[in-house]
Amino acid sequence: MSSAKVATLTSIKKESSISREAKKELPLDLQIEKLIRSDAHVSITRSIKNPSLSTGADKSGLAILPENSKKRLVEGGIDISKGYPQVPDRAKIPVYVDQAHAIRDYDMPYIERGKNADPEKKALLSAAKEVKDLTTHIGTEIVGLQLADLTDKQKDELALLIEERGVVFFRNQKLPPKTQRDLGEYWGNVEVHPQVPQVPGLPGITVIWNDYLQTKGMNINFKNCNNGNFDIVRYGSVGNQTWHTDLVHERQPAGITHLHLDTVPDTGGDTLWASGYGAYDKLSEEMKKFLDGKKAVFVSAHSYLNRDDPFGPPQQVERIHPLVRTHPATGWKFLFVNRSMTKRIVGLTPVESDVILNYLFDVYEKNADIQVRFNWKSDPGYGTSAIWDNRSSQHRNVWDNEGKVPRHGTRVTSLAEIPYFDPKSRSQRESLGLPITKED
Repeated sequence: MSSAKVATLTSIKKESSISREAKKELPLDLQIEKLIRSDAHVSITRSIKNPSLSTGADKSGLAILPENSKKRLVEGGIDISKGYPQVPDRAKIPVYVDQAHAIRDYDMPYIERGKNADPEKKALLSAAKEVKDLTTHIGTEIVGLQLADLTDKQKDELALLIEERGVVFFRNQKLPPKTQRDLGEYWGNVEVHPQVPQVPGLPGITVIWNDYLQTKGMNINFKNCNNGNFDIVRYGSVGNQTWHTDLVHERQPAGITHLHLDTVPDTGGDTLWASGYGAYDKLSEEMKKFLDGKKAVFVSAHSYLNRDDPFGPPQQVERIHPLVRTHPATGWKFLFVNRSMTKRIVGLTPVESDVILNYLFDVYEKNADIQVRFNWKSDPGYGTSAIWDNRSSQHRNVWDNEGKVPRHGTRVTSLAEIPYFDPKSRSQRESLGLPITKED
């Protein structure tokens, strides 16, 4: 063997040895992260009760994409030729809980558009053909306006209406996905989720499509779809059926959220909302005093590995926020809890916390007079938008069509202020001069 070949083999052996040593020296958490990111068979899109999804654009989704949805996407300039929906690249999805916690873990500038809007909302309401309050305490439908055509003044007034009424509905809309995102950017910092299905080329527009998730193995059926409303810890949540508020684990949680459905079942597929203002005013005056100033631990919907114990149980992102918040636009107090993602009350024993939280969950969920149920049906060829304040409300979907007919939409969430409680603020009923019953 020539001296050159001997030298080459010696060099290769040295490099191999160095490589092996490097692998040995690589910390365990980085080895696990590398394995998860490099092996497509390992789940990286973990979510409670939801399936593992492959990253990138999905060709299989195109095969079941409803025609109305496809038409809206294509006419809106969305390239779906490579597949639909699109899941973020594996390299960008958090593996460890500290990575997920670091996302947007800094102060973001936020302008509360509703704060300085015309209280009478003349520019918005005068342009509508009809304005209908669907219930006394929550929910308003505006007829005869296209969201794509709103002026900035009308957007400000709409923000205030949403923040007062909890949720506002618009039927018969022609709304391209990019216009939907533009509206979200006007109202706050659009949340770009690191791991859920999105509209290709438009980060920040989340795809809401249980039919697609079912093809990927989501186990939802007539018997189990509401289990989370009985015991979220034991049964988890599946298909957005459990009462919840979105993105409560964020440093600056969700403000205004806009869901546009471009394909709606002929019957069913409704969504319910409940008022946080009303929930707070349902409490006794002594309970209000007890809860004012208290804080709670809120968790993320997705779970991640613990870097210090990667073989242990998955963990959720946790953040502490006030349990009663003050709204920056209305100045009203509201109850900020939800069954899906409020873990415990700070400063109480686990038993005390569980008893009180389960009562507060029931206040939201069992008082029908502070709820609205909405059916999304629009005229053929049009979509329907629901725009709600994720701070001062809860919501849940009704999965009564059992996936037999398609339901598809896109959601944009605008992140708002860092939650706060102002002890000088008043409840909605106090501010509006409505009767407040006092217990003996």
